Amino acid sequence: MKEKKRTSDRRVLIITGTPGTGKSSVSKALASKIGAKVVSVGELVKKERLYTEWDNERETLIADMKVLSRRINQIIDSIKGDLIIEGHYAVHVVSPERVRFVFVLRKNPKYLKRILEERGYNQRKIRENLVAEILDVCLFDAVSICGVEKVCEIDTDFKGPSEVAEEILLIMEGKKEPHVGIVDWLGMLEAEGKLDDYLKDF
Repeated sequence: MKEKKRTSDRRVLIITGTPGTGKSSVSKALASKIGAKVVSVGELVKKERLYTEWDNERETLIADMKVLSRRINQIIDSIKGDLIIEGHYAVHVVSPERVRFVFVLRKNPKYLKRILEERGYNQRKIRENLVAEILDVCLFDAVSICGVEKVCEIDTDFKGPSEVAEEILLIMEGKKEPHVGIVDWLGMLEAEGKLDDYLKDF
């Protein structure tokens, strides 16, 4: 009979990235492969009312970061197996020393724009998220908070959730090297003469 995984052996993983890059679907696909529990930071904020107010301009809840961080750490303490925490600001609410890996999902801004439009985001929210993706905001935060040795970027373009999850699994098993700096949307858009179209309002 297989021995149950000890608490000390369990892995806390963060899956982060700009909204629309596939965090939720990839987290579910990975969880099914490794038998992990998934905590969506955004869903937790809504469900447990861990917010201070509603931002009308951005059409989003403003999380109470201190209360949310305390709650996330309580959840980590209560779970014995592997845990996946997903959300675009997840690195801001998890103690970095508890994190094994941070996977930053990336998507070409041209495709990301279409996804955000299909979700019904207003134009301001679309522009802000596209600029965040172009300027590597989630990657910068992940590296700054958790350290580059724990961070890995995954380009999700033309890949389904299961395929991305499989790539993550190979990295976790040491069969593939983790990398950062795999995309350069800023350079790509500048070379195409399209950068101003994305950054003109900023």
